Amino acid sequence: MSLSSRLPSLSRKKDALIAQLLGRVDALTRQVEGLTARVQELEIENAALRTENAALRAENAALREKLTLPPKTPDNSSLPPSRGQKANEEPSRKPKATAHAGAHRPLHPNPTRTRDILAEACPHCRADVLGVTQTAVHVYDRIEIPQIKPDVTQVRLHGGTCPCCAKRFTAAAPAGLEPGSPFGPNLRAFVIYLRYTQAISFERLSGLMSDLLGVAISEGALVNILADSRSAFACQAERIRERLLSSTILQSDETSVRVGKRTWWTWVFHHDRDCCFVIRPSRGKDVVADFLGEHRPDIWVSDRLAAQAGWARRAHQVCLAHLIRDAQHAIEAGDTAFAPGLKKLLQRACGMGARRPDLADATLRSYASQLKTRLHDLLRRVPTHALGDKLQRAIKACRQNLFVFLTDRAVPPTNNGSEQGLRPCVTYRKVTNGFRSEWGAKLYADVRSVLETARRRAVSALDAIRLTLLGSALPAGP
Repeated sequence: MSLSSRLPSLSRKKDALIAQLLGRVDALTRQVEGLTARVQELEIENAALRTENAALRAENAALREKLTLPPKTPDNSSLPPSRGQKANEEPSRKPKATAHAGAHRPLHPNPTRTRDILAEACPHCRADVLGVTQTAVHVYDRIEIPQIKPDVTQVRLHGGTCPCCAKRFTAAAPAGLEPGSPFGPNLRAFVIYLRYTQAISFERLSGLMSDLLGVAISEGALVNILADSRSAFACQAERIRERLLSSTILQSDETSVRVGKRTWWTWVFHHDRDCCFVIRPSRGKDVVADFLGEHRPDIWVSDRLAAQAGWARRAHQVCLAHLIRDAQHAIEAGDTAFAPGLKKLLQRACGMGARRPDLADATLRSYASQLKTRLHDLLRRVPTHALGDKLQRAIKACRQNLFVFLTDRAVPPTNNGSEQGLRPCVTYRKVTNGFRSEWGAKLYADVRSVLETARRRAVSALDAIRLTLLGSALPAGP
């Protein structure tokens, strides 16, 4: 075959080979592009993983640092004593106490009755001694309660037909025995007392009234008794609030409470002989603003919660007890530069506050100057732990609010009074698990306001409830 006859065949093979190679090049190009895109995706994913890994490392380091911190206890934080873990200790054997003079129950100052028993015969010779002058040799009380029976007055209002106008008439009910609830004020006061001071549930309270007093009261009737007393306690609580707002000093604190299926907050505002509670769904400044209205006290005493700051016209005293516990926590964490000195300084300040009645005003001013100078020197130290640094920043922010109590004798150095006022509320919350309705929470706040104010005025709880139900104001106390 000649060369000219083979040229077309070779040309076709060449073209086919070129086309095949071009197809292969296209496939490889597409593969390279796909691999390039995948590499870019992997690079982006790798960068994201690196960022996430760095964040997880930082979080892990923070958690590891937390593991090295000392546990929070009631002594070094605001943890309540009920949540503190007590260490197991071996029972200690007390040394035998020395004998002391015997004691007996003091005699009742106003006994219901007195019985004078005269001896009829001598116990030794059986001689008649009725004619002999005898004196009291042994005096003692025998205390008993009478059988408890309900005092039921059945009122029958008679009526008839007037012979003059031929209309029907009915006798008017006597005062205090009007139609309506069958339960009198004493029984109602007793129910409110047991419910809100002893935290007795409605079921148990119904059984107690039946077994102890012989009065059958259903749980619904008990609820009605509480509901009917709302206006009386609201009026009494408003009187307490008005008296409290006339004071130049206010103290406050708050704790959580369950109302329905939500977390609300129990607030306490108090000073001296007046104490007012409110329960609100907020922990913010709106609660304080609503309670104060246009009034602004000269001095406010509280912890460092932001919602309780900025309300005083002249000064704000922060709780030194909280800061002492924070300092103790920083000490246990390892701060040796700032926290130990601060704790000693604040404890010394509290000691000065306890000795104020015996100190002159000039002495208190001198002490205040010494404390401020010592605090200035402490704030120049560099803490050796992160908690110490955090505590130092907090002290710098509130340093002007630490020693207000040294210039005003009516201002306490701590907010322990507020915590003591809230303690019955916390006990009630733990026993009852909160409130089912908002009106029940509002009523409890009003009742608690009356009971705490009565306690400060040396008025018994039951008497305070009776006075409130009768519409009378609480006495000023001794």
